[in-house]
Amino acid sequence: MSQTLRFGDRSAAVRDLQRKLNTNGAELFVDGDFGDETEKAVRAYQLKVGLVVDGKAGEKTLGALANSDCTRLLRNVTLVVGAARLGVELAVIYAVNEVESAGSGFLVNGKPKILFERHVMHKRLALPRTEGDDQAALLRHADQLASQFPALVNIKPGGYIGGVAEHQRLAQARMIDPVCANESASWGAFQIMGYHAPRLGYASVDEFVQLMCLDENQQFEAFIRFIEADSNLLKALKGKKWAAFAKGYNGPAYARNLYDVKLERAYEQHANCGCGQEAA
Repeated sequence: MSQTLRFGDRSAAVRDLQRKLNTNGAELFVDGDFGDETEKAVRAYQLKVGLVVDGKAGEKTLGALANSDCTRLLRNVTLVVGAARLGVELAVIYAVNEVESAGSGFLVNGKPKILFERHVMHKRLALPRTEGDDQAALLRHADQLASQFPALVNIKPGGYIGGVAEHQRLAQARMIDPVCANESASWGAFQIMGYHAPRLGYASVDEFVQLMCLDENQQFEAFIRFIEADSNLLKALKGKKWAAFAKGYNGPAYARNLYDVKLERAYEQHANCGCGQEAA
């Protein structure tokens, strides 16, 4: 993973960044000091090419400077439109994107980031879906599968492998039940669970998965729909109630992971810079 260069850094990597920015229209003194002017130049470049304007030279910005394909990356205009749609400050959306997305919605092999939840798989297998379904029989079947494939079906969470290997777990779960498997994974940069698809207005979980595989803008669209569908989360975002939002979005472990603190700090940084307001 590429190093993220930011305000205050001093290194040979910053000098290289400054040189590349200069070839793209900046007029920086190449001294290896990531100060105000370098941050402004990074923001100007990000705005020019359509990337999220955060003033940090991370994997995406450095990749763009190296002429990498940026077609699947989250666009700045997507965040601007999303903020207007929710009726929140753009700095709020910038903060949530920074903290919750972990920087990217895709793995190095091009597949979307996922996390397969075996306990959700058990619940989805046991869920009656049509009139006449025998709930007791479904539960017995789910329990039987749990005894045979505990890494894929279980009443307890766990069994995570992480990264690309999560797609191997998903592929194995799809052999048991493809719909339940897709419902039992969280998808993309914002880790929206597949079983939310109908509630968020998708025709099916299959359509949801197809869109999550397209690009980060579709993944952000799923996040926006998720917030729109939860009045408490939307209220927390509008009021910048970081603890309430973090608890609702990340669960009770939010405090241990300091999500609320990270969100507040990220918001203050973006609000204070006054940048990234342009819908470019």
